[in-house]
Amino acid sequence: MSGPRLLLAALLALVSASVHAQAADPAPASCGAVGLQIQVLGSGGPELAGGRAASGYLVWMEGKARVLVDFGPGAALRFAQSGARASDLDVVLFTRVHAGHTLDFPALVAAALREGRRRTLPLYGPSGGRLAPSTVNYIRVLLDGARGAYRHLGIVLNPLAVEGFRLDPHDARAPTERVGVRRERAEIWEVHRTEELRASATALVREGAPALAWRISARERRIVFIGAPVAGESGRLERFAANADVLVAGAHTPDALAGIARLAERARAKRLIFAAGLPEEMRGNGAPPGYTGPVAYAEDLACYPVP
Repeated sequence: MSGPRLLLAALLALVSASVHAQAADPAPASCGAVGLQIQVLGSGGPELAGGRAASGYLVWMEGKARVLVDFGPGAALRFAQSGARASDLDVVLFTRVHAGHTLDFPALVAAALREGRRRTLPLYGPSGGRLAPSTVNYIRVLLDGARGAYRHLGIVLNPLAVEGFRLDPHDARAPTERVGVRRERAEIWEVHRTEELRASATALVREGAPALAWRISARERRIVFIGAPVAGESGRLERFAANADVLVAGAHTPDALAGIARLAERARAKRLIFAAGLPEEMRGNGAPPGYTGPVAYAEDLACYPVP
């Protein structure tokens, strides 16, 4: 082969190797192995604009993903890229039973079965309403072994199965108010507790459908996940998010962004992270008026330590 042909062949090989490297799966983007951290799996909305996955968050403790909040479109791919393992999760929390918050969940169940998970996986989400099923009914529609859309995964709902793991779904409801209990305390309730972490909820309404805000308490730290507040919710959300070490919020409009900023300031949140659903033109414009603490506009797979 002549010199020019050898040079051309070498260039073609170099280009091919470069394209192959770009097409290969990216290296895992796991959070650090020490301490408490939040990882944003999805910083976009269900329309996947800008190549962003939809709502999804991980709470890492000492290098293991322990809590999953939401799992919308694209979040399964980001979960794999994060290096997280489905078998490490202690609990799954849904803010809404909505495509933008739950669509990839069957992929997570399949991954947990492939990993050989054996521990029961508790899952909590909103109760149903006119525009949305309850979390328990939603999971049954997906995974029931006889009638579910993904009935090949139905082993996780079969109490008699000897293989796989059990999925334990719950509708997170406020406890019945007792005489002498202050109303604001009845509106915030704990649904899950282990030796290392607690998960508490408060009820919201989104576009006529039930929704929840979540508060994770671990290592004497508070992490709060909410959507944009609506009329009548701000006082309760302020109590719910009081003294949060990190407040993670979604917003779809400038008014919602400003509302979250005011809420974070009143709640004395130490850090504010804007993530799922934020339009591109609203990102990276500094702290919105009304909040004086540090603000981050999340990207997919971004990690944030909780000091």
